[in-house]
Amino acid sequence: MRNVPVAEVDALDRAVLAIGTDYPRDHLLAWHEHRRAQVLYAATGVMRVEAADGSWTVPTARAVLIPPRTRHQVAMTGVSTRSLYIEPAAVPWFPTRCRAVDVSALLRALLLAAVDMEPRYPEHGRDGAVVALILHELKDLAPLPLDVPLPADPRLRDLCEAFLRRPDVHDPPARWCAVLNVSERTLARLFRRGTGLSFSQWRQRACILHSLPHLAAGTPVTRVAALLGYDNPAAYTAAFGRLLGRPPTAYGRSDRPEGAGRRSQSSRREMEAAATGRE
Repeated sequence: MRNVPVAEVDALDRAVLAIGTDYPRDHLLAWHEHRRAQVLYAATGVMRVEAADGSWTVPTARAVLIPPRTRHQVAMTGVSTRSLYIEPAAVPWFPTRCRAVDVSALLRALLLAAVDMEPRYPEHGRDGAVVALILHELKDLAPLPLDVPLPADPRLRDLCEAFLRRPDVHDPPARWCAVLNVSERTLARLFRRGTGLSFSQWRQRACILHSLPHLAAGTPVTRVAALLGYDNPAAYTAAFGRLLGRPPTAYGRSDRPEGAGRRSQSSRREMEAAATGRE
């Protein structure tokens, strides 16, 4: 199915519904929730998924798992998605909090195939086997540190959200302490309790994840580093690698799914056509 609202097909008696959707360049999918669990995969572009307890920045060829009945909104930059909507009973292991994940080459191919299946696919034929294999593959996806947790404390959360809009890797904790009228020790305790991270870890992660849409848009690494306040591109690149295990250039405009270079030309054309919504 392509470009079909999930509400129109949610009642279908199938454990998994696969929908491919192409969005305008800068699109905001406002706050909503689904009855089913969702696997939201970025075939192209970069997504920022926000929920009550954090935000997840999801670049091309990665996905976010969204639990059933979780209110969220999605800001999209050049995004075409492939979504799975799954009956909760079919995934009892599904996380209770949103989780960004890497996507295996096999699951990627299955996702691209699934959106072209009939909505009421035969459960005991080839399409049913594709769905069964999808459910197996989903269990073993590696989590990725693409989330920025947000604290429940309203005053600290306001500061965190303001920082996310204009991150600066050198923003001093003393400034936060002055606004909150607390000591640095108290600030450290609030951050650890509210986010599970230290202040410096949270600040660094927020900066790195903020840079992903800039990289996807083709902004040079030197420019991105300067925007975030890093002293030089090398410092930014080192911090990026420590968090995500790959250099910033791996997430740039030329990024493509792993294994793409080993596929045949015809297979690559088919996947590219699927990813951009072409028949």
